[in-house]
Amino acid sequence: MLVVAALGGNALLRRGEPMTAEAQRENVKHAAASLAEIARAGHRLVVTHGNGPQVGLLALQSAAYKPDEAYPLDVLGAETGGMIGYLIEQELENALDHAVPVVTLLTQIVVDPRDPAFATPTKPVGPVYEEKEALRIADIRGWRIAPDGKHWRRVVASPVPLEIPDLRVIKFLIEREVIVICTGGGGIPVVRREDGSLVGVEAVIDKDRASALLAERLGADALLLLTDVDAVYRGWGTPHAAPVRTASPDEIEQLDLPVGSMGPKVEAASRFIRVGGAMAGIGRLADAAKILERASGTVITGQDGGDRS
Repeated sequence: MLVVAALGGNALLRRGEPMTAEAQRENVKHAAASLAEIARAGHRLVVTHGNGPQVGLLALQSAAYKPDEAYPLDVLGAETGGMIGYLIEQELENALDHAVPVVTLLTQIVVDPRDPAFATPTKPVGPVYEEKEALRIADIRGWRIAPDGKHWRRVVASPVPLEIPDLRVIKFLIEREVIVICTGGGGIPVVRREDGSLVGVEAVIDKDRASALLAERLGADALLLLTDVDAVYRGWGTPHAAPVRTASPDEIEQLDLPVGSMGPKVEAASRFIRVGGAMAGIGRLADAAKILERASGTVITGQDGGDRS
């Protein structure tokens, strides 16, 4: 079975934790242990990951320089892809006793320069702030900001991913039984110019959307969207909250889900199933192997799951 496993940013760096190399490595070590279970079970594995906290931190550091010296988000996205990919690659190799080759591939993703997302930024990046501090920094940096739970964060454009130019390389590596870490942070956003050449663009692509596109184009059997929550919940945040264990895309899309958290995951999972994927799972990173066995998390398939809790 070919499995695309997408690691959420909160699974790699928990809220409230310092964005230090030590904290991220410790979390990645736990992530690698869960992913190694999938590989040991004989499945081919492709790993993607988020980068919201990391790319936001780099953007904040870059803003300390003169305006003409600051790096754009596509370059910062490439930096985080290398940084996080390196940690996952090394810890996954260690978890598998170096018995399986693992590689990190910086992945370009083509977007439409006319995508309306560029006019209406919604993707949160970077650390959270109290409202007063967020407004102050936004005024200095020229940022757009928006609420994120009880706090505020910077928001940037998140255009729809359309094409993966590096797909041939990814397929080449999978065919040679290499575990590929790619599409980090949703991939590096690029646009195609009239002469066919590619150039980076200021944006951050949603990791779940990019992972669903990758799984579709690879013809993957399963898409796992792994985070720090054990399942999709009906009535989340209410006394009557209950986990949804199995559902079809139509059933799960009827739920009222948070736009900034489970909403994109359900959208991505449903898209994958509708284009022919066998199963998509959403749940806790530590339960990755169990979700694949349909024994944990929320499993979405093309069959009527009865929206069972």
